[in-house]
Amino acid sequence: MGTTKFILAGAAAISMLAFNAFADDMTGMVSRIDRLNGTISIQQTQKGTVGGSAGGAGALQEYKAKDAAMLDTVHAGDRVTYSATDNNGTGTLTKLQKQ
Repeated sequence: MGTTKFILAGAAAISMLAFNAFADDMTGMVSRIDRLNGTISIQQTQKGTVGGSAGGAGALQEYKAKDAAMLDTVHAGDRVTYSATDNNGTGTLTKLQKQ
């Protein structure tokens, strides 16, 4: 019983950390927009100066737009700030602003 509680508590902590990773504003560059399906692919850029690289590229992520109209203001190649949430393993874009 004690081991089960420990495992469940660990799983809950990990899922909270994953959710919080999406909650903060992130920066990136739009690489692809699919307006018909309401999705956007963003290459996340790293924040700060860790490793001495100011413009290092992070992972390419695809998000479903919360509102398809958000995609009308951006184009591939635009630098953006954005926020997203994780809904059952699918990233949902909640805020998108062109820099």
